[in-house]
Amino acid sequence: MTAGQAAVPGARDRGRGLLNHRLAEFGTTIFAEMSALAVRTGAINLGQGFPDTDGPEEIREAAVRAIRDGRGNQYPPGPGIPELRTAVAEHQQRFHDLAYDPETEVLITAGATEAIAASLLALVEPGDEVIALEPYYDSYAASIAMAGGTRVPVTLRPRDGAYHLDLDELRDAVTDRTRLILLNSPHNPTGTVLRRDELAAVAELCVERDLLAVTDEVYEHLVFDGEHHPLAGFPGMRERTVTISSSGKTFSLTGWKVGWVTATPALVSAVRSAKQYLTYVSAGPFQYAVAEALALPDSYYTALREGLRARRDLLAKGLREAGFEVFSPAGTYFITTDIRPLGESDGVSFCLALPERAGVVAVPTQVFYDHAAAGAPYVRFAFCKREDVLRQAAERLLTLREG
Repeated sequence: MTAGQAAVPGARDRGRGLLNHRLAEFGTTIFAEMSALAVRTGAINLGQGFPDTDGPEEIREAAVRAIRDGRGNQYPPGPGIPELRTAVAEHQQRFHDLAYDPETEVLITAGATEAIAASLLALVEPGDEVIALEPYYDSYAASIAMAGGTRVPVTLRPRDGAYHLDLDELRDAVTDRTRLILLNSPHNPTGTVLRRDELAAVAELCVERDLLAVTDEVYEHLVFDGEHHPLAGFPGMRERTVTISSSGKTFSLTGWKVGWVTATPALVSAVRSAKQYLTYVSAGPFQYAVAEALALPDSYYTALREGLRARRDLLAKGLREAGFEVFSPAGTYFITTDIRPLGESDGVSFCLALPERAGVVAVPTQVFYDHAAAGAPYVRFAFCKREDVLRQAAERLLTLREG
């Protein structure tokens, strides 16, 4: 054994790597890799999904005020401050006609990502199967693995300019070992917004097979075509659904990492049991500010949606002109494209070369698939950027067609 090996705890453990086997397939996230590539090359970053403008000034000032007033500078209550739990409950009633008790049915988390991890750690036993719509946000796979579960992807397939869920395929994926369905609508990365009839079929399946559901609804206010329907609102689903959302996407404050869970007291208690050993608490002063944000008037939510709709259309037009096939998203702030019209077929290689070729960074959708071949020719762009940035990116991408 070398001196270097001796200095590393566990290096004598049969020569295996230090990372446990459940996480061995996971490395640095694609978002970190592509954002680092953007910095290194000076390219426009349309890869990672964060806005390039901050959220409402009055909400930022509310956070400053909370810090100055000494609210939240020390540990906030474990479930979250009462003001935010009440605001979340009022939001669910106001927008979705869902009634939750802020004392027992709301839990504040360190963003939606922690809420997802805590929910799966709390509800999944080793060997349980978890169904997720593929392509899926990368933390889903890692969270399922940490819980010792087995992920079972059901693939959304592109057709007629959009992605679609095959309900028969979903039903066939359920086995005696299925514990829950992890559902994301509006869906990242495809922009799919599941229709009411599709969600009703999912609800019927959950009730019929006695399944739990964990729903990631962080893009609930970013719907351009159709309407968002929380799964918890369907018959038989309130008592078996953990609903997750957050402030980051709705208020363009992704760095604050304030998320929440709404569910029955039993489900919230289970999730809290896991969450308390992850971060315990977080974002104290920001919780007060987000409580104020959730009470913003309807005009704020309308302006947010319409502004992003305009940017979606702007970037989609530029991508088509550059030669991409574009799948116009019904929700979220991502556009998925097919690179085969450009004579390309490998999204990973394409995205690694794109900063040098065109000065733009995108994300290869392939990394969100278990079935890598199904996602190979697809690339995702984020349009949550200023219009001038999107126009500049579109101009740069035109060089792909010229080349």
